[in-house]
Amino acid sequence: MPDLFSVIVPTIILLGLLIFVHELGHFLVAKYYKVRVEVFSLGFGKKLFSFRRGDTEYCISAIPLGGYVKMFGDDPSAELSDEDRAGSFLHKPVGQRIAIVLAGPLMNLFFAVILYAAIALMGERSLVPVIGDLDPKSPAAAAGFMPGDTITAVDTKRVETWSDLERSIAERGGQALKFEVLREDGTPQTLEVKATVGPNPNPLSWDREAGQIEGLTPYSSSSVIAVQSSESAAGRAGLRTGDQIIKLNSTTIHRKRELLNVIGSFAANEKFEIEVKRGLLEALEQGSLDDIRYETLKFTIEVPAAARGESGLAALRSLGLDSSEMYVARVVKDTPAAKAGLQRGDKIVSVNGESVASFTEVQKLIQASKGEAPVAFGLLRNGATTPLEIKPDVKKRMNSRGQEEVRFEIGFMPLIDFEEPKVFEKRTGNPIAALERGVERSWEMSNAVIVGFVRLFQGEVSSKNIGGILSIGAMAKRSWSSGIDQFFLAMAVISINLFVLNLLPVPVLDGGHLIFYSLEAIRGAPLSMKKLELAQKVGAALLVGLMVFALYNDITRLIFR
Repeated sequence: MPDLFSVIVPTIILLGLLIFVHELGHFLVAKYYKVRVEVFSLGFGKKLFSFRRGDTEYCISAIPLGGYVKMFGDDPSAELSDEDRAGSFLHKPVGQRIAIVLAGPLMNLFFAVILYAAIALMGERSLVPVIGDLDPKSPAAAAGFMPGDTITAVDTKRVETWSDLERSIAERGGQALKFEVLREDGTPQTLEVKATVGPNPNPLSWDREAGQIEGLTPYSSSSVIAVQSSESAAGRAGLRTGDQIIKLNSTTIHRKRELLNVIGSFAANEKFEIEVKRGLLEALEQGSLDDIRYETLKFTIEVPAAARGESGLAALRSLGLDSSEMYVARVVKDTPAAKAGLQRGDKIVSVNGESVASFTEVQKLIQASKGEAPVAFGLLRNGATTPLEIKPDVKKRMNSRGQEEVRFEIGFMPLIDFEEPKVFEKRTGNPIAALERGVERSWEMSNAVIVGFVRLFQGEVSSKNIGGILSIGAMAKRSWSSGIDQFFLAMAVISINLFVLNLLPVPVLDGGHLIFYSLEAIRGAPLSMKKLELAQKVGAALLVGLMVFALYNDITRLIFR
């Protein structure tokens, strides 16, 4: 019940406000043009609560999937007196009717501007342009970038966020760029790098190609470790696989690369103190990282004489510790991995006879198998080498571009954890500047939503990305628990979607009515009742079909996620 409550309340608040704002737009402009409004309803179906003020009945109805404003004179076949015609919607000039219909979607757009402006005043959360882990073989590393670098400018243009950095590179594909960089020790550096041109990773952009520097990422592996054996120095001290090292004596550790840089100096001593956070492995076992309950523990490691003088990964392993990436954290029930006997704690050392040092290599070799034959794994289990053959399942999954692709899945999770990237809050103190930021972000999001619809109709984005009430509920719950700024952000995104969706030229939607009234303005006469009724039936069928399809997508995502 508490979990259900945590979904229902944010969803009702989010949808209720957006529906209210949309219908308020229709209502206010109708009142301005002196149209008699009979009902202002949030929701459809049976009225749960209502009151009357003037000509209008205000009510909340049972089905919270929309709302409506019922205006007097919306039946073209009804005969009205001259007095009644003055308050009749259909007897108003066509320009006024267009304004009334357009007011609903435009109110959603205006509301998004206000929400984005409020976020700007509270502080927008953005990733700092600090480089995370780098593959030494990547073009970014070859260009001279180093982990921990802060990029301050591109071609003399100031860079404040990671998004600024990505945008600067994307816009200059094929060009030589000059990067102003601050090393971790504060030393300034200038790097000149040519951005290559490749497929745009952003599916919601009109540009199909974009500049890129392969290997740049803001993410760094955390200092989570694996314990090779309970008989090792680390095992005897009480450390476990999945612990995250946060301190060596008084030295604070956050990332794997920091741990590898300093572990040798500590391993040179007879013993040292180690402090860890424990709880990640238990959360991975349950399949949820939403609410990890960590406990902090301290241990003393007695350093074996053979370990002294080692550094980096060699020093770590001499203590009985290991980088965690190649260890199995969870085996998913009823998958090929579970049926073949893969176990939590197994270390993957080879795939199809090839040694592997990263999970990315494991993934590539599994995908290269095409699911045609079992994949041969070489495992390290309890200190002994164990061979295991697993035939992947063939699944269709969504990629980062919103496209469905065939994947070959084994059914396990590696023990990989990332340190949270640096985030800062950029506050806009001036309300006028905040409104300008609201307009800018609303324009960007409107453009992205329109591109999304275009790509959907072109078949370049899968229709399985369409979500319904359950997706909105999940989004409302996540954003509600993350803070008011994130809830406002979710509301702004959905408000922009409603703005664009309602302008689609589909009968029963505002966009359909705008088409009818525009045709009437051009022709000088309304369409026939027969044509209007047919269009309304087709539009209603399309809308109901879309809602059913969206709900089907939601349910299948819940069942097969």
